[in-house]
Amino acid sequence: MPVDAVLKAAQQAKDQGASRFCMGAAWRQPKDKDVERVIEMVQGVKALGLETCVTLGMLTDAQTLRLKEGGLDYYNHNLDTSEDYYSEVITTRSYQDRLDTLERVRDAGINVCCGGIVGMGESDVDRAQLLIQLANMPKHPESVPVNMLVQVEGTPLMGTEQLDPIMFVRTLAVARIMMPKSRVRLSAGRSKMSDEMQALCFLAGANSIFYGDKLLTTDNPMTNHDLALFKRLGVYSGGSSYA
Repeated sequence: MPVDAVLKAAQQAKDQGASRFCMGAAWRQPKDKDVERVIEMVQGVKALGLETCVTLGMLTDAQTLRLKEGGLDYYNHNLDTSEDYYSEVITTRSYQDRLDTLERVRDAGINVCCGGIVGMGESDVDRAQLLIQLANMPKHPESVPVNMLVQVEGTPLMGTEQLDPIMFVRTLAVARIMMPKSRVRLSAGRSKMSDEMQALCFLAGANSIFYGDKLLTTDNPMTNHDLALFKRLGVYSGGSSYA
């Protein structure tokens, strides 16, 4: 995207109450020239008074340091699921590749945004192992997104049995207990959640959401609906991120 289009979206997000702006690209790993373009966006967004977050895939040591030097606040790189179940859903990189990237980000002094996706056919044990992995990192991720799989027509996981909504809420609640200082983020899948289910998530410990029209490729609830729900629940405090 052109830098001016990104900054226009960031200003809109700030005007709507977001405190952090997340920029994502579906790369396996960025090229160095890509990183330089992203840094230009990061610096422009920070100049607007917003925290910055990017998700770009795997990083080299040099790329991670450039992002830190460029002023990046958060880097999102999800583990997605347990190590045992990982190979059932992902083939483009290994679990260790993800852990290595997270280590680079953490060692560079960039805040870590790391969570997973549930509802991919994983077991209760897999969800528990994911949370154990996150909670036993050298430092808890500053942000922990909990995503519900959004099934997309034509993809291998289309038709997967839907996760019980209460089990999703329990997963989020356990994340809150295990990582008490992290921001537990109610993330992808909210477009399929009722207001009542989202309310349970907030009561169970979610204290941040992603909002915006899309999360990479799938729809997200419209901002006006989110703000209306927060007002009904009396929970809005300006702690959302625009993606």
